[in-house]
Amino acid sequence: MKAVIAEKPSVAREIAALIGALEKHDGFFSGNGYCVTWAFGHLVALAMPDDYGITGFQKEGLPIIPDPFLLTVRKLKKEKKFVPDPSALKQLKIIKEVVGRCDSIIVATDAGREGELIFRYIYEHLNFRSPFERLWISSLTEKAIRDGFQNLRPGTDFDGLYQAARSRSRADWLVGINASQALSIAIGSGIYSLGRVQTPTLALICKRFLENKNFDIKNYWQIQLEHRKDFHDFNSLSEFKYDEKKKADDVLRALQRNGPAIVASIKKKTVSEQPPLLFDLTALQREANKKLGLSAEETLNIAQNLYENKFITYPRTGSRYIPEDVWPQVAHLVRALGDSIDFKEAVSKVSWGRFNKRIVNDLKITDHHGLLITERVPSALPPKDKKVYEMIALRLLESIAGVCSKEITDVTLNILNLNFILKGSKVLEPGWRKIQGSYSESTAEILQDLPELKAGDEVKINHVQILAKKTNPPVLYTEGTLLSAMENAGKEVESEEGKKALQNIGIGTPATRASIIETLLGRDYIKRENKSLVPTEKGMKVYDLVKDKKIADVAMTAEWELALQKIEAGETSEGLFQKQMEQYTVLITSELLTLSISKEILPELTCPKCKKQHLSIRDQLVKCPDKACNWVQFRNVCGVSISVAEIERLVTNGRTSLIKGMKTKGGKRFDAYIVLNERAQTSFVFQDKTSTK
Repeated sequence: MKAVIAEKPSVAREIAALIGALEKHDGFFSGNGYCVTWAFGHLVALAMPDDYGITGFQKEGLPIIPDPFLLTVRKLKKEKKFVPDPSALKQLKIIKEVVGRCDSIIVATDAGREGELIFRYIYEHLNFRSPFERLWISSLTEKAIRDGFQNLRPGTDFDGLYQAARSRSRADWLVGINASQALSIAIGSGIYSLGRVQTPTLALICKRFLENKNFDIKNYWQIQLEHRKDFHDFNSLSEFKYDEKKKADDVLRALQRNGPAIVASIKKKTVSEQPPLLFDLTALQREANKKLGLSAEETLNIAQNLYENKFITYPRTGSRYIPEDVWPQVAHLVRALGDSIDFKEAVSKVSWGRFNKRIVNDLKITDHHGLLITERVPSALPPKDKKVYEMIALRLLESIAGVCSKEITDVTLNILNLNFILKGSKVLEPGWRKIQGSYSESTAEILQDLPELKAGDEVKINHVQILAKKTNPPVLYTEGTLLSAMENAGKEVESEEGKKALQNIGIGTPATRASIIETLLGRDYIKRENKSLVPTEKGMKVYDLVKDKKIADVAMTAEWELALQKIEAGETSEGLFQKQMEQYTVLITSELLTLSISKEILPELTCPKCKKQHLSIRDQLVKCPDKACNWVQFRNVCGVSISVAEIERLVTNGRTSLIKGMKTKGGKRFDAYIVLNERAQTSFVFQDKTSTK
């Protein structure tokens, strides 16, 4: 009898049905020589300080460096304490019983770093000694699962992957526990969270926010000429930028009295645009955020759902290529798309027999290849899922199509010894761009179809106008652009040698970056403002305190990720990494504990309800300490952080100033005053004086 351990019940059901384990029990299936059971994600985790008998948030107790690290059942917070999760306890008992009646184990958790850790922590916690093999597959189709069971791999093949996963887990524990407690102690009030990846990510967001906010915007003016020649309408723009509008006005009047413009020079070149590579998870999240407005977490959840329904391959991939042995399957995937009414037109634009093999590269495959569809094409999906699936399917068609060739023409016109510039673009061979009919990267790229021009030609000016413009500050991060910054964090390194060593190394992994963003949102360090991510008052406070410390060093975090990759590849030892992380933990804990923090002087506010007690002002809420009164005001209202000054206005005057940018549950933005009534209950008053509780 063999025990099969999957990561979640839905995957276990698929596997059980295929291998003949059809008898259902509480927590597992059995039959045909197999028992198939499952985890619910991480059932086992690293023990917390109190499991070691250590009282948290004591300066003299830091840093906390376990030796050895202990494992414990996943815990839930209940009445200010963490208690073992009953569902985790129950499932671990079932897994223990299942493995106890079997001779060996087949590991069927997700084929990646976290999937490996989920199984190995269960294996270690329950003191298993049974031999185990690994089911390593990139999709959940019937064929992939059957092939995987025919080609099970020795569990020891993945020891490096486990060591990297365990090292990551312990590093996050050491940094997160110690840094969070050290900063909270230094501040003296409230709980503040820091982390190995989350804090450098917060630093990226805050740094960009300040660059944007402090940017000195300058006004300037350019002159645009409108032309018509040989039935072509096109525009040219002054090469010179005027810093005063009066100067531009003077030139405009002179141009209106003169003409035509003369072609001073013309240059043509042919450019080739290679087809895009397949999506990896980060690239998919970026594209879905840009085109569909989806958060990184939403995209990951949709992709995971598509994977579990056998529509796409494993989504948590960091590669954009496929190996040579997968290439023959591509034609079958394209035919499957061609049989669908939704993709028939797009498939008709593919050149059969001349597929582009740019996506084939065995040397650039990580744990899994780039995102592919399967031969199971969905007939109906929820709207967002359908959009994401279409992106993946159309990207496959684009990636195997030909090169797009364009002729780019740069023209300089001259009038009154002033140069005017225009650019034209003509598609010579659409190649991959004809799949979706998009011939430029963005709407900002103007594709003018120009008439035939040569040096010395006269070009009539039909109209002259002044364009008022401004210099642009660094753009605030969206989730898509933040993912790019996290993925390319190695570029933050200053030395050329360091940049080369950390080329293509980011902070976090494709599988974890979405959760890092959600963690920062959940801890009220950042917020969504339109499509941008900006720091909250609390987030800026943390950044100001740690921005010059090692804990916020983006490049160092990228170096840790490189070290984890080397552990996985067997190029460095887990023990050496752990020693370095312990030394780093000692350093950052010392840095944080010695922070010189000027204590915020909080106003003494009397409870508006009982009129007796002084209110307790905390990061998340303001409350009356008298339990009989129990008045409370949360400091995050409809997505907006309420400052101490606004709380003081509310309690003292019965009304805040106008709070802008709040959101309804449906996502609609609104501005309102928060007011107190005679019973100390709060409500909104809008500018039209209509009140709603």
